[in-house]
Amino acid sequence: MKNNKTEQESNRRKFLKLGLLSSISVVAGTTLVSDLASVDENHSIEKIRLLTPEGKMVEVDASNINKYPEAHITPEESRKGLPNRKFVMVIDLAKCNNARSCVESCQKAHQLDYQEEFMKILLIQNNEEDAPYWFPKPCFHCDEPPCVTVCPTGATFKRDDNIVLVDNNRCIGCKFCITSCPYSARIFNWGHKPKFDNKNIPYSPETSIPATEGTVMKCDFCPDLLRQGEIPHCAKACPMGVIYFGDKNEDIVTNGIETLQFSKLIKERVGYRHLEHLGTKPNVYYLPAVNRDFPLDRGLDKEDEILERYKNVPFVQEYIKMKKS
Repeated sequence: MKNNKTEQESNRRKFLKLGLLSSISVVAGTTLVSDLASVDENHSIEKIRLLTPEGKMVEVDASNINKYPEAHITPEESRKGLPNRKFVMVIDLAKCNNARSCVESCQKAHQLDYQEEFMKILLIQNNEEDAPYWFPKPCFHCDEPPCVTVCPTGATFKRDDNIVLVDNNRCIGCKFCITSCPYSARIFNWGHKPKFDNKNIPYSPETSIPATEGTVMKCDFCPDLLRQGEIPHCAKACPMGVIYFGDKNEDIVTNGIETLQFSKLIKERVGYRHLEHLGTKPNVYYLPAVNRDFPLDRGLDKEDEILERYKNVPFVQEYIKMKKS
């Protein structure tokens, strides 16, 4: 019998509903759910928890779940989004304690150097009277992305499933997209040294590897994982369940531990989009940092490098003085 921690980790590695619920509810209806839930008790089979269209939680045999085939996606194929999907991310600021697992897992998966970050954790203090809070910041995969508009070669492109990608085969390193992005979500590869085990791996914009020196890189929402029914690396790695990922079309998001109705979550928690007034229509939403699960200084109680990173924030300056006294 699995303990709760093992069960949660197993669930975290699976996209509980994305790409799965539609195959159950649309193609076969609830009868298929009942059939899939019937498992031979004499065999050890990996289970995945799903919600039926009626909102009931069931466990199904993982081998019976439809997944997209595992295969290398070429740059040409990467321009086609996953059919009938509108991917969205929700970040719960009340849960974040700067564990940085999201940053590190993303760096490992995309073979980034230590100073290269697709996911950044900012420490925001809106004014002197306001309390500071941790702010994870990926690429926002906008519906109206300025980066796509200014790209002279079509290297940056937006798919029908909401994902914005960069094709390094077309990128000429002009940096127009970097200067046009109001969220500073892109980084330039000045001299990226790939650390690949397989030197012959073919390039794909869906994995962002192998990286190419002199081109632009950014968060890609991990479409290679989405094709396999899994949530992005950052969401899988977060120990606090801060990052939810899902499909607007199915109105669901999951952090790997719980699966929620996207529209209801945004309304009840007063979700918002960063710099909404710019009109870029981001597909990343934030839940305000109210009734926080952790004191903010827990995210500073790490190595000295963390304090150095946020030393210009007034709260951190006071924190450093307090530690020295």
